[in-house]
Amino acid sequence: MAAAAAAANTSVSTTLHRFRHQNPSFRRFSIIPCSSHPSNTLATAVVADPTPVFRSVKSFAPATIANLGPGFDFLGCAVDGLGDTVTLSVDPSIPPGTLSISSITSNNPAAAISKLTRNPDSNCAGIAAAAAMRMLDIRSVGLSLHLHKGLPLGSGLGSSAASAAAAAVAVNALFGGHLPPTDLVLAGLESEEKVSGYHADNVAPSLMGGFVLIRSYEPLDLIRLEFPEDKELFFVLVSPEFEAPTKKMRAALPEMVNRKDHVANSSQAAALVASILQGNVRVLGSALSSDGIVEPKRAPLIPGMIDVKKAAMEAGAFGCTISGAGPTVVAIVDDKENGKEVGKMMVEAFLIGGGLKAGAVVARLDRVGARVINSFAD
Repeated sequence: MAAAAAAANTSVSTTLHRFRHQNPSFRRFSIIPCSSHPSNTLATAVVADPTPVFRSVKSFAPATIANLGPGFDFLGCAVDGLGDTVTLSVDPSIPPGTLSISSITSNNPAAAISKLTRNPDSNCAGIAAAAAMRMLDIRSVGLSLHLHKGLPLGSGLGSSAASAAAAAVAVNALFGGHLPPTDLVLAGLESEEKVSGYHADNVAPSLMGGFVLIRSYEPLDLIRLEFPEDKELFFVLVSPEFEAPTKKMRAALPEMVNRKDHVANSSQAAALVASILQGNVRVLGSALSSDGIVEPKRAPLIPGMIDVKKAAMEAGAFGCTISGAGPTVVAIVDDKENGKEVGKMMVEAFLIGGGLKAGAVVARLDRVGARVINSFAD
């Protein structure tokens, strides 16, 4: 599937099915399958080389929490308020059918931005934007992209995925929104594959919002899980001044897992999904805290992680684990004020137990996902 997503002649047909479980305690969820077809079917899927409907668009894509404990590589969610922004413009100075990254800015230190390249073939936003352009068969105009990084690099908050999601949404919107969600996820996956590995548990929720379960990768099959709107859920995100590159953190994982650990993690992953649909924050937190395969290998690589998790639980969190590959740690609560207190204790534990300064944010679930926040027709 990775090869197919990377190919310029890939197209995707999407069918969106909605189901409601017979048990009234369960809420609606969506199954979004996709499959690859030969390039001669592209014209039936999207309008080839569509005319831009805007001169410029500005898009935003939220931060994400991947894995959520036992949901390694197949479950993630979007969080409100944090994310990256892309401004994409039709640029007569750029050769038709190509993309240029004009500039990159950030809320974070300049030293971090210096690590990002403006080469669109190696930049997260550039790779995803180019993939979306190929899906639309853009040949008539050239595009200029400005990336603003609201997320720190290597933070465990889906920084690369947010850039990719914002870029894919911007390209799609600029040309009239012809691509379905799964095409946008595939464009983002092409970027993720080159940067951090072929996994959709960041880019899918960043694009689609809410909780997203990746049922399979070949073919890509996504299930959006809807957390009940009448239930309170807050994420306490504590990010230390420490970088944990995804590739390094993935290298720490075991190649083989014994049967006992597999059964235990599978049980907790199932409980995690059920708790999301039911809006049961206590079970959600308990399941999220119970990963026995990935977290035990990664926790020692994040100074103070064990102390931080203990502090979160003692302060009243329902659960705590590493967000994505880390080093950000996420705790689950159902009250914002309690979340602030939990965050305070976690920050203190990072300093005492790991010698790291850290900052805390209490955020809600982002139910919308990547979106256009501004557009200019002329």
